[in-house]
Amino acid sequence: MKVLILAGGKGTRLGEETKIIPKPMVEIGGYPILWHIMKIYSHYGYNDFVILTGYKGHVIKDYFLNYYNRYSDMTIDLANNDVQIHKMRSEPWKVTMLYTGSDTFTAGRIYRAKNYIGSESFMLTYGDGVSDVNIEKLVDFHAKSGKLVTLTAVQPEGRFGALDIQADGSIVQFQEKPSDAWINGGFFVCENKALDYIDPSTSDTMMWERAPLQNLAKDGQLHAYKHAGFWHPMDMLKDKEDLDKLWKTNKAPWNVWSHFENNQK
Repeated sequence: MKVLILAGGKGTRLGEETKIIPKPMVEIGGYPILWHIMKIYSHYGYNDFVILTGYKGHVIKDYFLNYYNRYSDMTIDLANNDVQIHKMRSEPWKVTMLYTGSDTFTAGRIYRAKNYIGSESFMLTYGDGVSDVNIEKLVDFHAKSGKLVTLTAVQPEGRFGALDIQADGSIVQFQEKPSDAWINGGFFVCENKALDYIDPSTSDTMMWERAPLQNLAKDGQLHAYKHAGFWHPMDMLKDKEDLDKLWKTNKAPWNVWSHFENNQK
């Protein structure tokens, strides 16, 4: 099953960094957040990726073209034009990088991958959020649901406190950063027929989260996999800093691959 990753966004709220690189290439602990997302899927055996690029997509392409050299130990003999690899660090990934336009909306990016998806089911997520969601359980849940699309529903910590204000202005309840609302956290599993909900004539200016998902819901074809564990987007600079801190202190819940490797030792 292929994994589509929406990676065309500009990430303007992340400041100066995204003037040089696209949002999915912003690094967490020295690795692009895109790499972290791919490692999550790879841990569960899903290694066939279609990266839906857009803004500064060439940066993503260059990253994977040079991936082998970037993470391998080597000696370069400039006098003899010789390169010796000492220790290779690579991944079992097949990566298709599909340029989907710099300003294309999410539905259009997905629809442009139609020929690469074929007639199979596929997974889809955003290139700016990490989670410790169990992909194996998610896929199994989707298969049992019989629906065209399953999305992962999450409960993020609120960014602001909530006030219960009465008519006279008195506050009867103050709740710091409530997190009781379920929202779309990405990590979709989709049947191929879900693409029929994207109108190709208007797809480039259509959000996947609007008409397609809304109509799937109306037709009873959208299901939610409730994930009460860790999920965190990287929308703003503080999000990047928070994720970076978790990674550098070895407290990153989404790092399921290292947890597994350590338990195998």
